[in-house]
Amino acid sequence: MAGYNDSAARRRPPNQRKPSRNPPQRKPAHKPPPPQRRPSPSKSSARSGYAPPYAPPRNPPRPRRRPMTREEALARQERRQHRLMLEEESRERAKGPIDLPFCLLVFLLTAIGLVMMLSASFPSAYYEEQNPLYYFKRQAVFVVMGIAGMFFIGKINYQRFRGAAKPLLYVSLVMLVFLLIPHNPLAVTINNATRWLGTMRFRFQPSEVAKAAIVIYFADSISMKKDKMHTFRYGILPYAVMLIVTAGLVGYEPHLSGALLILGAGAAIMLVGGINWAWVFGALGAASGIVYFVLFIVGYNTSRIEYWRNPWADAQGKGYQLSQSLIAIGSGGLLGVGLGKSRQKFMYLPEEHNDFIFAIICEELGLIGAAIIMLLFAALILRGYWIALHAYDRFGSLMVVGVTTLMAMQTFLNIGVVSGLLPTTGISLPFFSYGGTALTIQLAEMGIILSVSRQMKPPKSG
Repeated sequence: MAGYNDSAARRRPPNQRKPSRNPPQRKPAHKPPPPQRRPSPSKSSARSGYAPPYAPPRNPPRPRRRPMTREEALARQERRQHRLMLEEESRERAKGPIDLPFCLLVFLLTAIGLVMMLSASFPSAYYEEQNPLYYFKRQAVFVVMGIAGMFFIGKINYQRFRGAAKPLLYVSLVMLVFLLIPHNPLAVTINNATRWLGTMRFRFQPSEVAKAAIVIYFADSISMKKDKMHTFRYGILPYAVMLIVTAGLVGYEPHLSGALLILGAGAAIMLVGGINWAWVFGALGAASGIVYFVLFIVGYNTSRIEYWRNPWADAQGKGYQLSQSLIAIGSGGLLGVGLGKSRQKFMYLPEEHNDFIFAIICEELGLIGAAIIMLLFAALILRGYWIALHAYDRFGSLMVVGVTTLMAMQTFLNIGVVSGLLPTTGISLPFFSYGGTALTIQLAEMGIILSVSRQMKPPKSG
């Protein structure tokens, strides 16, 4: 046995050792996770012999993020400093002066409008409320509130309006939907139109809020897209859907003029924002076709169109309001019958202190007085577009374009309806017609323009 063992040892290679009974175990490449400790059973469960089933942790630990490199940390710090620097510059620019000519024009039109509203409303206020100053006092309160709101908004940095764009739009849409709920106790119906929320004494129009919301939201969204506005997916589709939904809700009240104002203001912002002109002409053609189909084929408000073309065919019926408005305009002549001496306001002309107040202006102040007021409106509109051209950034410019377009369209439509140029529809004259919601929101919108004017770029000399 000894010889055999010696010869076997000699035949074994020198680098091969005799295997041991307990060879060393290799360490695994990845260390397994430690075993999860099961929850210790309570005393009651231990006594009863019942142990709760093991439940793995609900929220497994998240993998660690890759640590930032020094270059990434420096770039992040530079971006933060740049953003803080821009915010500081914006705050400094917001301390600039407001545009004085625009502010004076707003004051002048508001003051003239308050005087003319008193002159036009005291007969109906006396017969309906037994107080000839009833409408004037209420309008004066809203004027004070609106001017205070105008100066308050004018002092705010308009960059803050970006954060209010979506909430304001959502709130306005909810109010418009709430307005159309059948048997809604808060919905007020006047002349077969459900346009107000509240009571007969204290009410407001959600459509006025929707106009301002569309302007601010469109200006905020379009100002950040730039070159994407040339595409259909980003420049046309989302805004067209929003306009159709909002204008459809307003038109269903029914409030056709309010729907037209929303469509016009939104289209103006999209046009200035950079959409292709081909879409503009296509939209105009489609709108013309829809109007022709609704009015002349379906027959919606066909009688209104007929009596607009010839109000004297039924001067005591459906053409009564327009015929009385034309009588008031013709009675004024060149110089008018004098302030406060109108005859048509004594229960002849309906809505003499509201939608048809311009007819009373023509009767009392004549052609010259009405022309001066139209020139003041024209100066205010042109000054608004001038501020838009000199705005500091794209957001401010688009917002001023939307507000100014709203005011321009509303003024043109009201004067066109009163003079018989357009079919009769309910639309107020800015700063003149009686209405607390419209006047307050209009003055607040003027505050938006004043806020943008604080950060205008200085005009180039020479």
